[in-house]
Amino acid sequence: MNLRDSPHPQGLGLADTAGMGKRVLIVDDNADFRRLARELLERGGYAVVGDVGDGTTAMAAYRALRPAIVLLDIQLPDMDGFQVADLLAAEVGSPAVVLISSRGRASYRRQLARTRANAFIEKGELSADSLAQALS
Repeated sequence: MNLRDSPHPQGLGLADTAGMGKRVLIVDDNADFRRLARELLERGGYAVVGDVGDGTTAMAAYRALRPAIVLLDIQLPDMDGFQVADLLAAEVGSPAVVLISSRGRASYRRQLARTRANAFIEKGELSADSLAQALS
C-alpha cells in the first residue's frame, strides 16, 4: 500500500473537526520542533495529546493515548519512521500516519512508494491546513 491509496483508519474523515479525528501524537527527536509543531497544530484546532522523541516511546504513547493521527519524523534515534509506521499499521484501530522530514519527498521516493503511512509533509510546510489536506 502506498501514500495515494491508504484508507483512513476506522473510516474517520481525518479532516473532520469533531473530537477523535483531531487527536495528534507528535514523534520527533528534536524538542524544539515538537514545541513548534504543537503550537501550529493546536492553533489550527488539533488536540496534541502527546509528543515523544523516539520510536519505542512512540509505540507506548500510541497505545496509552490512542490518537487518530501520528505525526512521525523519518529520522529517529532508535528506528526510522518507516519502521514505526509499519508497527503502527499493525495495531488494532491503527492511526493515520503522516511522515515528516526536513528532507524533501525526492530523498525518500522508494520508501514512500512502499510505506503504510498515509501521507508525507516536509517539516517546513507543516501547518494545520497542510495536515488536513494531506489526510483528505
